[in-house]
Amino acid sequence: MSNQSDIKGLRRVLLLGGITFGLSALALLFTPSLFAELLGLQPNNELDWSLRMIAITLVALTGNMLNTSINGNERSVLVAGRVMLFSAFALGALTLLIPASFTWFTICYAIVGFGFSAAYLVFLLRRGKN
Repeated sequence: MSNQSDIKGLRRVLLLGGITFGLSALALLFTPSLFAELLGLQPNNELDWSLRMIAITLVALTGNMLNTSINGNERSVLVAGRVMLFSAFALGALTLLIPASFTWFTICYAIVGFGFSAAYLVFLLRRGKN
């Protein structure tokens, strides 16, 4: 696989990741109590407020991921891929460390984070071998 194919792969992962984070941001912004319940947490006003703050941060991350996937040069795509490799893994790990009982949603959400991390890793390792 060529270097350009790997960059295209990273662009696709960034695009899909941006869409996924965008959907999470919407859920956190408009239904924070439901999101908390799905994670096995007890919703309350303070948690809802915190989740909405996270949503706004995810909106910014979504915009950056989408912009980089579409308009970024090769170097910016590589940097974003490296950052997201670790961020997606940390999201998966922190999701599993939530101080609540595991739910089906917690496990699925963690798998999504680990899946994105693995996808970034694959394209970055392929890129390194070319």
